[in-house]
Amino acid sequence: MKKNVTKTEVLESLIETPMQKNAFIFSDEEKIKRIEYHFSEIMDTLGLDLYDDSLKDTPNRVAKMYVNELFSGLNTANKPDISLFKNKYGYKRMLIEKDITLYSNCEHHFVPIIGKAHVAYIPGKQVIGLSKINRLVQFYAKRPQVQERLTIQISEGLKEILQHEDVAVIIEADHLCVASRGINDTNSVTTTSEFSGKFEQESIKQEFLSLIYKK
Repeated sequence: MKKNVTKTEVLESLIETPMQKNAFIFSDEEKIKRIEYHFSEIMDTLGLDLYDDSLKDTPNRVAKMYVNELFSGLNTANKPDISLFKNKYGYKRMLIEKDITLYSNCEHHFVPIIGKAHVAYIPGKQVIGLSKINRLVQFYAKRPQVQERLTIQISEGLKEILQHEDVAVIIEADHLCVASRGINDTNSVTTTSEFSGKFEQESIKQEFLSLIYKK
């Protein structure tokens, strides 16, 4: 019998990073060893001298960088622990954290995506620590990504924490798969956005845009 799939399940499948069911059978140490071996094979295939002082430790450096830094967001154990605080001031206007530094990697070519994120929400009874918004952005960015999915993941992650829909996210980024290969266009910037709850109201959306692009 064919299972009926709900709209929520379809949305979740679209915004989740594509992962194997057995993605966590290897420890981080095991992953580093396996990546180190395979990257040395890539370097050897390219004809590089793995006995050279400058290159001999590169496979291990790359492996540790992949697991511990660039793609650490693949491991849900690294998701930041985010606490909420009582909104004792009764602040009801939008709260914006703009120009958050963003480093990610394109999942099509594994080259950098470099840009900034602007994140806003309208507080209810609770507020989130400002640095925690940055940590949430970095957690989802540290995966092989496409910018559209990253934008939605940040939005959905923040809504899950706040337990309401009044969230906005804009990302502006340079993609090195465009700038350093293929078309070699170093001038274009990719912009994506996600508006939910009250931010879908045109007046509130325009207020948000005017504040993040204010000179």
